[in-house]
Amino acid sequence: GFLYMDYVLRFFDYSNFKGWPNKIEEVTYHWGKDKDRFIEEVKRKKIDVLIGNIPATAYETFREIARALPNVRFVPSLDTQFSNKSKENVTRFAWKYNLPIPKTYIYYHRENADKFLKKTNYPKIVKKSYGPSNYGGYFVHKVDSYKEAKALYASKKYHPMYFQDFIPMEADIRVMLIGHKPVCAFWRRAPKGEWLTNTSQGGSMDYMDVPKNVLELAVRTSKAAKAEYWACDVAYGKDGKVRILECATAFAAFPYIRDWIGQYLMWSLSEGRFRKPHMPMFNWEELGKISPNLLRTMRHITFGKYSASYDGSYFGSQKKSYGEGTVYLHELDESYPIFDVKERTSEEWPSEKWNYQDKFKLKSIKSMKVPALKEQEPPEVSGDESAEELVEESAILNKLD
Repeated sequence: GFLYMDYVLRFFDYSNFKGWPNKIEEVTYHWGKDKDRFIEEVKRKKIDVLIGNIPATAYETFREIARALPNVRFVPSLDTQFSNKSKENVTRFAWKYNLPIPKTYIYYHRENADKFLKKTNYPKIVKKSYGPSNYGGYFVHKVDSYKEAKALYASKKYHPMYFQDFIPMEADIRVMLIGHKPVCAFWRRAPKGEWLTNTSQGGSMDYMDVPKNVLELAVRTSKAAKAEYWACDVAYGKDGKVRILECATAFAAFPYIRDWIGQYLMWSLSEGRFRKPHMPMFNWEELGKISPNLLRTMRHITFGKYSASYDGSYFGSQKKSYGEGTVYLHELDESYPIFDVKERTSEEWPSEKWNYQDKFKLKSIKSMKVPALKEQEPPEVSGDESAEELVEESAILNKLD
């Protein structure tokens, strides 16, 4: 069945699952006090697999729904969608799996944060951690002094106070993956003199020559999340290091990408009745030459897999500079296989432990008081980046190519 929600754009529809032989049900969550009705509708329709992304503001409710439906597989799982909920969750996910990120600070106690902001070095990047979607970078701010940070937090009332060290970047790179295989990747570059790379803020994009260490990091991150489909935003620093900025199962994608996800899920769920889709490495460099206006209308794009015959001859004869060497494109498909992501059987991120947003919620925006601080200490921690390890690992892999 498809998991839909009122007021939320639909990521999938029937056209993405072309050829599926059985009826695909729909279940729509209407918000408010709709949890019990939603659970009963799923049971009544005898749904075994429920496919759809869950927005941040419904995430905790759906953890409860998933527990009430133990025989229903959610795709992606609620644990895989942990990073969808907030910037804080992305950070805690990265810390757990030693994934490189900018040095990050999370404070639920505003007085403690203020003490830190008085003595820390600048600039810092301030982000809204939790809430509606952050498309376009409109909830991301750069502050160059304590005075600016204090004024920003007084105005925006962000809770928790989430900020990071500023990393000078050449650009950032969006990588989309299906079954842990990169299927699309592109650079996003900030306008001259600016630092935000979002295209809605004037940034530019191109698809050519995405570096090996970026793709390796994206695959590593997708595997850690056990994601059927996934997207990472990776900062390519002027210091040559790569760091995760964002990652989630909810991302903007052309319809043909959603078709590929549908084909992948049909293969994974059908026990071999449907063929595994073939999405050649660096296909995005060729598709990226097509006008975006036309690309948005293209559906069910397929590629011939390389063999010594005619099928896939283009990708069989083309070479590409990759890492420190040159390889045939079809050889990269062996290096980046599609994995069949299996159903989880236990909870990795139970809300009782990891739902800090509700444990330490504000009494009101006006008061900015956190009642729970009277009884327990909040998880005020900072984590340093771990990019050095990945840089060294990438250098070793390049030497082996």
